[in-house]
Amino acid sequence: MTSSDGTVTEVRSESADAPGVFESLWRKVRSGEASLLPILLGLAVLVIYFQVRNSVFLSAGNLTNLFVQATIFILLAMAETWLLLLGEIDLSVGYVAALGATTAVILLDAQFHWPWYLALLAAIAVTTSIGVLQGFIIIKLRLPSFIVTLAGLLGWEGVLIFFVDRQGTGGTIPVQEKVLYDLVNGNLSPLATWIFTAASLAIFCWSILRKDQSRRASGLESVPFAVTIMKVAALVVAGIILVLIFNTNRGTFTVLRGMPYAIPVDFVMLTAGGFILTRTKAGRYIYAIGGNPEAARRAGINVDRYRLLAFSLTGVTAGVAGLIYASRLGGISDGVDGGNLVLLAVASAVIGGTSLFGGRGKIIHAVIGGMVIASIYNGMALINMSAATQFIATALVLLVAVAMDSVARRSTASR
Repeated sequence: MTSSDGTVTEVRSESADAPGVFESLWRKVRSGEASLLPILLGLAVLVIYFQVRNSVFLSAGNLTNLFVQATIFILLAMAETWLLLLGEIDLSVGYVAALGATTAVILLDAQFHWPWYLALLAAIAVTTSIGVLQGFIIIKLRLPSFIVTLAGLLGWEGVLIFFVDRQGTGGTIPVQEKVLYDLVNGNLSPLATWIFTAASLAIFCWSILRKDQSRRASGLESVPFAVTIMKVAALVVAGIILVLIFNTNRGTFTVLRGMPYAIPVDFVMLTAGGFILTRTKAGRYIYAIGGNPEAARRAGINVDRYRLLAFSLTGVTAGVAGLIYASRLGGISDGVDGGNLVLLAVASAVIGGTSLFGGRGKIIHAVIGGMVIASIYNGMALINMSAATQFIATALVLLVAVAMDSVARRSTASR
């Protein structure tokens, strides 16, 4: 194009400068910015494999059971995510959750007969206090979180055994209160399931549209508007499919329809965690500290305060996980395998895309990772694979996820 003074200028369309959608997506995958994509593809492969091996896998009853199974992995992975973002870890979270469950079950027993809402709040208060205590020791004494929470794993297991056995019920305390029992075993009505899902979709779709539009308006790198619409459409379709699954009668001798109450609990924790991390100063500071603690300190951030906040949020989330755990089992026992629970929690978070090295991850990663772990265990049980094979398969998936995280870190560091 020639201007009025005779100068020739080159005009290039915006679309010519912008990389193709697939090229941009591949670059994000390699850098770890689109870590959800390979995990979702892997989950799809698992679903297809198990469905081919056993057609029961995608039945409404089994899928509903799968979502409920995943809830404990998801919530414990959310608890770990708060600390993984800082490059920390909590090896005691399984027994901490079990202690919260024990608190609620004992207080709801006929001996104490607390109102259900006070008992549940007391359970979460106990786990939050444990999180704060461990965080305080780690921060003030400058001890590794690995060692302190490993000590917590052993110590809180002893406390759990002491309190359960002290009740004189043979090492097991049953849930005798309907609200706690129904957290997993109760269901929304079909109409309430539609209403809840519609409200959830509205929140998520609005969040996606607002985030992408904000980035485009600020001149930051963002996906094309068409891709945003595709994400929203995919989310709506997935939501409708889930409602149809939950509202299908899955009972044998009685009609059983509706979304289990555990699913809305997951959604509340996901929404609250996502809001804190993306919409608050605390969330931004947690990411900054995880990325570079010294730089965050020099920028004037009170690093110790926000580290302690992360430990307390881990305790809160573990408390909710413990309530779901007790509801699913119908009680609590002194044989809780908290060590295995914490390993699966960390595996779920990392498989979902949260970095072990701090500074990168989202609460939604815990949901995806928890679904992957639950799918492995559920599917392999359906096709009668041994427990040994299940552990080996989970280990291989975890190894692949960690390798992807390491590659993404090196790719980011080299730029």
